[in-house]
Amino acid sequence: MFDRIARSITAWTGSAAAVIGSVLIVVVWALTGPIFHFSDTWQLVINTGTTILTFNMVFVIQAAQNRDGAAVQTKLDEILRAIAAADNRLIAVEEEDGDRIAEAQHRHREVKEESG
Repeated sequence: MFDRIARSITAWTGSAAAVIGSVLIVVVWALTGPIFHFSDTWQLVINTGTTILTFNMVFVIQAAQNRDGAAVQTKLDEILRAIAAADNRLIAVEEEDGDRIAEAQHRHREVKEESG
């Protein structure tokens, strides 16, 4: 259920309507400044709203990035598995520690240098 909600939120927040809506909110807030005499409360409204929104969006964006990253890695793993000449040791290498990844990178740099 969380994934479905996160996907919906990321799809909506990436839309033109969301961008236009956010600009309109700021414009309306700015135009109401004189009405509220640019008070501390008037400033607090936009500061609090944007802080809460930013805090929550960090987690929604991270969830979307995790899902997208996992999908890309799965597709790459399938390509590695399907190509006979591919190095199958690279399948799921993103789950290994940094030393293992550095070793694989070094191995592939050597192959590149040898081939010209």
